Amino acid sequence: MHSAPSEFKMAPAANTPVNVLNPFGDNKVTSRTSKSFKRSQPSLSLLRPLIAVVGLALASSCSLSLAAQTPASTSLTVHWDKPTVLSKSTPTLQIVVNPLTIPGSSIHDGAYGAVKELGAEYVRYVPWLPYPKWAVAELEPPTATKTSWDFSLIDPQTKDFFDATQGHNGILNFSTIPTWMFKTDKPVPYPADPAQPVWNYTQGTQPLDPTGKQIGDYYARLVSWYTKGGFTDELGVRHESGHHYSIPVWEVLNEVDFEHNMTPEQYTIIYDAIVTAIHKVSPETKFMGMALAAPSAAPKFFEYFLNPKNHKPGVPLDYISYHYYAIPSVHSTINEWQYSFFEQADGFLNTVRFAELTRKRLSPATKVDLDELGVISADDLTQDQPGHVTQPIPPAYWNLAGAMYAYLYIELAKQQIDIVGESQLVGYPTQFPSVTMIDWTNGKPNARFQVLRLLKENFHPGDQLVETALPSTLAGADFAAQAFQTKQGKRLLLVNKRNLIVDVPLPSGSESATAVAVDVQSGEEPARSVKIVDGKITLAPFAVTVVSW
Repeated sequence: MHSAPSEFKMAPAANTPVNVLNPFGDNKVTSRTSKSFKRSQPSLSLLRPLIAVVGLALASSCSLSLAAQTPASTSLTVHWDKPTVLSKSTPTLQIVVNPLTIPGSSIHDGAYGAVKELGAEYVRYVPWLPYPKWAVAELEPPTATKTSWDFSLIDPQTKDFFDATQGHNGILNFSTIPTWMFKTDKPVPYPADPAQPVWNYTQGTQPLDPTGKQIGDYYARLVSWYTKGGFTDELGVRHESGHHYSIPVWEVLNEVDFEHNMTPEQYTIIYDAIVTAIHKVSPETKFMGMALAAPSAAPKFFEYFLNPKNHKPGVPLDYISYHYYAIPSVHSTINEWQYSFFEQADGFLNTVRFAELTRKRLSPATKVDLDELGVISADDLTQDQPGHVTQPIPPAYWNLAGAMYAYLYIELAKQQIDIVGESQLVGYPTQFPSVTMIDWTNGKPNARFQVLRLLKENFHPGDQLVETALPSTLAGADFAAQAFQTKQGKRLLLVNKRNLIVDVPLPSGSESATAVAVDVQSGEEPARSVKIVDGKITLAPFAVTVVSW
């Protein structure tokens, strides 16, 4: 989740280098809730724009492929008998509440229908800060005679989530704390219109109750509304809901390194208070902590929060979560994005490696959910400026962003990350259109969603990754491949990172294999069938392909 785009300060860099020596320091990771945005200085070669232009010309003419200059005997090599690591990774997505996700919107049925059909585990549901009336159940502090508890606007969307994910494990995160629970100079206003966004609702850095109990009690009542049929408020009045849902996982707040600018110490106190209070009313619920916006800048959060000594006895550390978005620089185009998205992703993967060392040292049983992975365009970060006009998004962008997610899935499966969450179901002009997985004009899943569908249908926790080597003519910087031994059979995941047509010579014995791909030609439809000819498969620009035996 992300807040006021005007709060970001963009450097005019076309790329972000991978900082191998200091992966917790300068790799670009960001969020829409940050107060400022810092990124590394440019590292893009001056030749890359020229290379990209030439690549586009080659792709459009289809007159040359990378493998055309390669000896036929040079092929991608898979050693099915040489396992490397057992995957724990579940591909999934998050749903963020906004006006187009509410019942009655023009794309509501298409969006939630896609979620239900997908049937993914660990879908994340987040009512969030720009829409206080859809996210906060007690907008005013209680008085001696009344409270302000009101779920009338919150329930319809939350019910949609429960219905769409029925039979699957879901993650709930009502991330926005009532601002009156923090010390502020004056009461923080919010719009009367629930659909009008407000980007400065989460004010204050010091809770009125520094023990966190007041905040914990609020969340216990909220959870009771959905799991116990209702709750008793601060004045002893019973509020009946009739809801008896199960909440498998509750994520405690969102991007706390930016929202209310919490320190690791402060957040840990609040986390313990919320978990203790919710556990009393929903003892079967697991808990997820941190949800960091900028993990590369927060090594202390990992060190402090993951240390059980810093928590109250008995408070579980079931999961941690954190986020990553690639952000292209202002005025760059898809010619540069094909490089910068993946270079920034590699920087984030370095952060994950260091975070994993900390987790395994301090709390090895804690699982990991990377529940916001995606791209935010530079244009989106200025969308609240007066007179802003959303710039057109090239169709191939959706494939490029999907290819980056597929690449992250491969690399995170290698690191045995438990949940790999793509962000987000619905965006649209004025609400981060570059992040959407649903076409806001017709309610159909776009290529980003179709890539998730392809991964979900073919890869699961328990799959065995096996040794996979690229042919010498396909550079790892331009192309990714990983073979999996799955319960359904042998699978090979191919990702074309570039705006080029690529011929991939497959391992011997591939004549009988089948293949499907999400690419520009498949558009907003599920993966299309592609042919394997003479032991080779042709990948369109930014194609994500699965070969099956």
